[in-house]
Amino acid sequence: MKGRSQSPVAASDDSGLSVSDDAAAEPAAFEVDRSGRSLGDVARDRFIQALFDRRIEPGAFLSQNELVKILGVPVGPLRDALRVLQAEGWLTIHARSGIELRKPDFSLVRNSYQLRMILERAAVRSFAEVAPMPRIEDIERRHHEAIEAVRGRELTLDSARELEGVDFGFHMEVVSILANPMIEAAYTQAQRFVQLVRLDREFRLSSPLVIRTLTEHLEIIKACKARDPQAAEAALEVHFGRAMQRAIGFF
Repeated sequence: MKGRSQSPVAASDDSGLSVSDDAAAEPAAFEVDRSGRSLGDVARDRFIQALFDRRIEPGAFLSQNELVKILGVPVGPLRDALRVLQAEGWLTIHARSGIELRKPDFSLVRNSYQLRMILERAAVRSFAEVAPMPRIEDIERRHHEAIEAVRGRELTLDSARELEGVDFGFHMEVVSILANPMIEAAYTQAQRFVQLVRLDREFRLSSPLVIRTLTEHLEIIKACKARDPQAAEAALEVHFGRAMQRAIGFF
């Protein structure tokens, strides 16, 4: 899918998105699917999923028509989704020429981790103060089980994905304590960029790396169990600092 598309462009609006002659016949982006979501939201979700499925490649230059075929969505909803995706930083729309998908780089790693750190600092302090103790203990138990499950073993693709879920799931659980959908949405966005970097760099989890990461989590959990928000925030800062260095090491 890499390389510049040579598809002709009939016309464009202020965004630079092409408008084919039959675009008017396509469903509008505000129409909804059977689940009640707008078709623009469906197109956005399919774009992101296609990235993680490697059906489209980071850094590729595609035409609108190519994306219509890959994602299986009408032109109208796709154009709406592309504007949102550009605002979120997934791609750049070039007037009269096509859509350039973002290629993960050092700045994306740095910016994603910085945003996660800013958002999670407040969350981890609240988590340490008010999270129910059984919930904290359950998270701790799951971490110990995960560490023992991988100690001294080679990871399969399925087990690596499951353990990555433990990693990202822990952070989302901490952020969810704020019960703020705007923060959760921003955090999820930053977390997806981290996943994209790992995917693009063919990042592979190993048993030692998993154990190191989950052990850093346990230091945060330990502070939360002690109801010490300051210590929890300090442990989080250490963890993010090390995690960012590990990610930067792949560039």
